[in-house]
Amino acid sequence: MGTTNKTMATKDAVKIHEVVKYPDPVLARPGLPVTVFDEALKTLVAEMFESMYVAQGIGLAAPQISLSKRITVIDVSFKKNPKDRLVLINPEIVATKGKQVEEEGCLSLPDIREKVQRAAWVKVKAQNQRGEWFEVEGEELLARALLHEIDHLNGVLFIDRISRLKRELVLMKIRKMQKNGEW
Repeated sequence: MGTTNKTMATKDAVKIHEVVKYPDPVLARPGLPVTVFDEALKTLVAEMFESMYVAQGIGLAAPQISLSKRITVIDVSFKKNPKDRLVLINPEIVATKGKQVEEEGCLSLPDIREKVQRAAWVKVKAQNQRGEWFEVEGEELLARALLHEIDHLNGVLFIDRISRLKRELVLMKIRKMQKNGEW
């Protein structure tokens, strides 16, 4: 299941998980399908939302908190619109259209931002916390968030989607930050 699950703090009895950084091996492994839909899963989802908000993100995948499972949470409104909160369990990309190139960042790669090409529109099939299948469509930022988080569940980081030269420059920056104790 990956490395030991770390927690940072507790907020109103909700555990806040530490976001692991690249090159933690859990980030490079595909997550395992979720087969049990119980109270523990609902608790984990609540913890993932709170952990995402504390980390100032709009999406968080279970591998980013050291859990090799196919679960992701997304809130592109960042708490402004509760109905924008998405929980995707065992998500699958059904269809994509178009192209957009925008700058992306990642909680597991702090201070790293690069332009990434993604589909402009996506349709995703996933399960909710009760195990029921549903579909969601997204465009622009939501499409980017859906594709970015599903990549995490497949062991892919956004730096895997940039040119080799840009990736090498990013890795050099990370190595320098590691050497200086900043990573």
